[in-house]
Amino acid sequence: MAKRGAARDAARRPAGACPCGTGVPYADCCGLLHGGGSTAATAEALMRSRFTAFAVGDADYLRRSWHSSTRPARLRLEPDQRWTRLEILDTDRGGLFDTAGTVRFRAHYREAGRPGTVDEHSRFVREDGRWVYLDALPD
Repeated sequence: MAKRGAARDAARRPAGACPCGTGVPYADCCGLLHGGGSTAATAEALMRSRFTAFAVGDADYLRRSWHSSTRPARLRLEPDQRWTRLEILDTDRGGLFDTAGTVRFRAHYREAGRPGTVDEHSRFVREDGRWVYLDALPD
């Protein structure tokens, strides 16, 4: 049983450039965060890693990177939704020495052969010293 899960996890990990759009190989980019080998240095880096988690179907990472006060009890990803591209539109604070920040982004996806986008202005804070997603700001 564990072997099937490990094979499934390996199959969903990109071999090439990271889906987050940095141009860096997944294994050297968001893959480090997803595997627990590193933590996001900035709110934007966390946003990129969360987009990539959606792209590779890593619901466990999404829950781990969610603030404890707003984290859903369960998270089910849509299996037919393919996240294809991330645009960072704006950031406010969220740097190395900040404790809070926001990232405005547009995430592109395809579902049932049709393109779609999600626009969000997300709030991030530090919890136990690491960046986590808090919630979406109303527009």
